[in-house]
Amino acid sequence: MATVSRPALRPRVEAFLNKERHGGWINGREVMGGGNATVTSIDPGTGLELARVADLTAEDVAAAVDAAAATFRSNAWSTLPINERCAKLHRLADVVEANQSDLAQIESMDAGKILSQAEGDVANFVDSIRYYADLAQHVQPRTVLAVKGHDAWTVRHPWGPCGFIIPWNFPFLLLGWGLGPALAAGNTVVVKPAEDTPLSTLYVARLAQEAGIPDGVINVVPGRGETTGAALSNNPKLKRMSFTGSPEVGRLVAESCGRNLVPVKCELGGKGAAVIFDDVDLDVTAQKLVEAITFHTGQVCCDATRWLVHEKIYDRFVDECVDRLRSVRIGHQCEADSEMGPVVSAKQRERVLGYLEKGVAGGAKLLLEGGAAQVEGCDGGFFVKPALLAGSLDNVAAREEIFGPVAYLGRFSSESEAVAMANDTDYGLANSVWTSDLARAQRVAEAFDCGNGWINAHNVIAHGIPYAGIKKSGMGGGVLSPETLFDYWRSISVARPLN
Repeated sequence: MATVSRPALRPRVEAFLNKERHGGWINGREVMGGGNATVTSIDPGTGLELARVADLTAEDVAAAVDAAAATFRSNAWSTLPINERCAKLHRLADVVEANQSDLAQIESMDAGKILSQAEGDVANFVDSIRYYADLAQHVQPRTVLAVKGHDAWTVRHPWGPCGFIIPWNFPFLLLGWGLGPALAAGNTVVVKPAEDTPLSTLYVARLAQEAGIPDGVINVVPGRGETTGAALSNNPKLKRMSFTGSPEVGRLVAESCGRNLVPVKCELGGKGAAVIFDDVDLDVTAQKLVEAITFHTGQVCCDATRWLVHEKIYDRFVDECVDRLRSVRIGHQCEADSEMGPVVSAKQRERVLGYLEKGVAGGAKLLLEGGAAQVEGCDGGFFVKPALLAGSLDNVAAREEIFGPVAYLGRFSSESEAVAMANDTDYGLANSVWTSDLARAQRVAEAFDCGNGWINAHNVIAHGIPYAGIKKSGMGGGVLSPETLFDYWRSISVARPLN
């Protein structure tokens, strides 16, 4: 079998990956931790080892939180004039941008992302840091209150050390979504990256030091969720916590934070619907939804995984999507002509294949078979084919999050029926409506029982538009907007009676 052709490693990437062992990053230095255990980072496209990373202990996590708290108290960051702090953040964005190619290659190989998509994630990180650095400078720290008989106002302060648990599907992009508002507001952070994809977070911690971010502002604690992640969410010295991942783990994190009365933000899963009316441009709509379900191999929480199609165009729409999905080029993420790479791990591949089996066993019809994919030269890679199922929306594959390139189809005859079908789910992250009737598009988008309603597009993510979930998809506030920045300030009311 031929060996897959991939770009040569960039010099700094090669030096980084050739380290015998990667430690965490605490108070500006690499820390191997108190134990000898490691987790292995795997290239999902080949199944081969990329790097070994320290599996930090609860004691190591406590040291990281203590370092973040001490740095916060030292005023090296929290009390810097806002223009100075944000200037440092702009330098961080500049340094990351200058190292975009290195970071993208690391992210692509670690997470299984098509290289162009990894480059987009790095660019999004840069945009997030700059967006919040600029926004923070336009917020007045004091707000005067018009209260009869009182001289009164509120003033905003950073909370202190904030914890972040980042998932494996968008490790670098979501790191930017968290660091941007937290650091711009003056907090310090402790980040626990996913055990499958820790490398880009560890790499950027060193770049932050190069950019002049003070030691102890950004701390990284790699390791397993049940040990390192649990130790972080259980730490009572944190002042805020943010978790992105599954509802099942989100409950555990929220429970831990609740015991310590630490405010927590949870961005969780989804089972998004695309409602497709009979007046759409069928070719354009089919192409956009095919691109959505195959983007990052369907490992996107806000993706459209339930396609609800008007009965008048259902058969034609299915035929068009099946043809397009069959032509998607599956390959190693570093191959220039690959359109869809692997899923992140063998465990995730088994999850996707298992849901296909359970869906069919529960009565679903396979419109496009899917299954494991074979890629020449990548015998150990974790590849799956796109799949389409149809049938009762009570089917397990229509109700539970699969996190792969799989969509479940249903048909409707009226607008009210379509809205009811879209809202009939335990999740509430993002739905989309597809129609040339903009009045109907507005009605349907506003009627969705979710945090985000999109029109004639899916996965519409932009800085300045609030992004959040309800029900099993999230709690504690959203991301990407001015409200997110305000989440990372605490407010104190000051009042003086005038009588």
